[in-house]
Amino acid sequence: RVANGGSGMKILYTAHATATGEGRAGATGLDDGQFSTPLSIPEGLGGSGGGGLNPEQLFAMGYAACYLGALKAVAKREKLSLGADTKVQASVGIGPRPDGQGFGLSITLNITLPGLDAQQKQELSRAAHGVCPYSHALTQGVDVVTCLF
Repeated sequence: RVANGGSGMKILYTAHATATGEGRAGATGLDDGQFSTPLSIPEGLGGSGGGGLNPEQLFAMGYAACYLGALKAVAKREKLSLGADTKVQASVGIGPRPDGQGFGLSITLNITLPGLDAQQKQELSRAAHGVCPYSHALTQGVDVVTCLF
């Protein structure tokens, strides 16, 4: 395991998950046993849909939660009050890349910020985008280390 992510960044927490079986039609879960789910290939990707989740759904949930946390952190720093009705809805689409070398993702974040004016919403969203580690990874890159066993 890489202690610093390969970038010199001090890692404060690491989640561990394992996928087994047929990849998108297998299963995945957290190594600590707190969550596991079967996976199903969506009909749009040639699968049956099935009763399992897919990686895009899992990514959308994580990104939405992380971005909401970033919004709340920035709002607190800026002394803005966000109500319980503040929400982030993430849509993660998948499709073939134009270069023909695989698949890519398209992500839309729909952010509901009641009680703020348009300028406050724009500034808060921009700042949260700079703070959110998911946004940072998607726009600035992320260290990926592969260890083969």
